[in-house]
Amino acid sequence: MGNPLRRVLAAQQGLPQNVRALSWVSFANDFASELVYPIVPLFLTVTLGAPATVLGVVEGIAEGMAVGLRGAAGWLSDRAGGERKRWIIAGYGISAVSRIVLAAAWAWGVVLLARVADRLGKAARTAPRDALIRDSTPPELRGAAFGYHRAFDTAGAVAGPLLAVALLAAGVSLRTVLIVAVAPGFLTLVLLRAVREARTAVPNGIAEPERLPRAFWGALSVWTLFSLGNSSDAFLILRAHELGLSTTLVVLAYAGYNVVYSGLSWPLGALSDRVSRPLILGSGLGVFALVYAGFAVAPGSWAVWPLFAVYGAYIAATDGVARAWIGDYAPVRAGGTAYGLFSAASGGALLVASVVAGVLWSHVDPSAPFWLGVASATAGLIGLAVFGFYRMRRAPT
Repeated sequence: MGNPLRRVLAAQQGLPQNVRALSWVSFANDFASELVYPIVPLFLTVTLGAPATVLGVVEGIAEGMAVGLRGAAGWLSDRAGGERKRWIIAGYGISAVSRIVLAAAWAWGVVLLARVADRLGKAARTAPRDALIRDSTPPELRGAAFGYHRAFDTAGAVAGPLLAVALLAAGVSLRTVLIVAVAPGFLTLVLLRAVREARTAVPNGIAEPERLPRAFWGALSVWTLFSLGNSSDAFLILRAHELGLSTTLVVLAYAGYNVVYSGLSWPLGALSDRVSRPLILGSGLGVFALVYAGFAVAPGSWAVWPLFAVYGAYIAATDGVARAWIGDYAPVRAGGTAYGLFSAASGGALLVASVVAGVLWSHVDPSAPFWLGVASATAGLIGLAVFGFYRMRRAPT
């Protein structure tokens, strides 16, 4: 027991201070946001009586309105000489305030306002935060750093739903759960005091960002192609409820998915430092296709449990690894711009995927959004293969 624990602690200490500090920040934020996330679809459709189409519209508009800011925040942090922290603080602060609005919502339009504010906060902080992690980490630890950050981020996403389960089991209302989520969100602003600008930052300077290479655009295109069918996880939650799981069991199944995600993120991120990142990503997309096909044909509520657990393996193999992969092709003075474009493309694709999924769910069949996901994952796998072949052809011999 001692030796593996010592190896884990030594590996953790080998990561930069900024990575560890931002990981704790993300833990607190996701504790709050994931306490809320599995509740919102049920709050909308059960408490407020909104149809499933509204769920897709709310999620899609919230993401869509933040798309432009996702790209701009990263680019502006590059223009400011690589100073990222002000954007990170603003982003977490906006999200914290949005949870107060959500808890007070009396109509789905107010939920939309809260979700838009939360997504704007996420848009403001995500690219500068990812760029700060990239700037603070040596290339040989990039996958491990992003994997570690995603592991902590998702550990908060485990604790949040588990608290939601406990609160629901105690008989509290869905609105009360949303109220409880307000406090941990503000803890992020305290934890951010430990974060410092990276050494690559130019204090009070204006930096001219470098041009992004062709390989970056190829990688971004592959990820966007897949993301066009990767709709909001709210539809997984809604599908689990439709298959017969109670509200409490839906949240518990979602927490189980996050346990797997958190547990595998760091190991798979570190593995991507030693083997081909596209190989890890491709494995993740294959798992995604299988899980979405499973949700489409699931015969009953029992199938939700293994499907959610395996879904955690998919996202552990793609979320942090994709960020490290994008960072591999981003020049030093264009990290914020690269991650801004990555975040904007992902958000824009999610907008399209979520709106389409809502329409397919309501007007075709509840299984239809999941078949769309299978198709997009297949397209992403083909794109990865083409990208890899192109990179091999261009490699020096």
